[in-house]
Amino acid sequence: MMVASRKIRLIMELRRAGIADTEVLSAIERIPRDAFTPESFRHQAYENMAIPIGQGQTLSQPQVVALMTQALRASRRTKVLEVGTGSGYQAAVLSRLCRRVYTIERFKELLKTAEARFLALRLHNITARHGDGWKGWREQAPFDRIIVTAAASSIPGALVDQLAEGGLMVLPVGKTSRDQALLRLTRTPEGVKEEHLTDVRFVPLVSGVPGQVIRGQEAQEEGNDQLQRRGDVA
Repeated sequence: MMVASRKIRLIMELRRAGIADTEVLSAIERIPRDAFTPESFRHQAYENMAIPIGQGQTLSQPQVVALMTQALRASRRTKVLEVGTGSGYQAAVLSRLCRRVYTIERFKELLKTAEARFLALRLHNITARHGDGWKGWREQAPFDRIIVTAAASSIPGALVDQLAEGGLMVLPVGKTSRDQALLRLTRTPEGVKEEHLTDVRFVPLVSGVPGQVIRGQEAQEEGNDQLQRRGDVA
């Protein structure tokens, strides 16, 4: 089957799954998923399935990418932070919908490969960096939207702090792969409103970067901050 036919079949499958936002579907159709897929899995690039990309990470199932993107309610004026660049596919889809995408990846090898893909596809409104996703990107905050593509054990307080008032954050939360929920948070003057979207299964969001040693006191401070922020969520 030709790539064009596979794309059409995937888009139709996403429609049947409840993805109704035509701009999201158009962005997914315009971004070549095969360009973000390891060569050994390229024949499965337009299947509705997750694909391993190395470092214990995956290229998310297209239906999940579409669902999270639709839930983000982005527009051409939106400034987005993505936590977990991975293959770069989610950031690429967002680049077709948003003004600017900032994306963080903890694995240098994945980040380097993703940046090369952005350059090859001339996606010039994406800025990427190597770093700890739990901490976000404070220098570029606030963000209109934040999307997290790995499951946090609890809602990261630093990311809530970097969300603009009226902004939305979409992220999976759960201590194990069996109890993860996809949430949408809305920051309001009164606090943070939480919505449960669906149950999901993601790789875990890990604090720090490979090779980094977190001192005991710093780890304790981060844990205390997360516990305090959880009290802000209603």
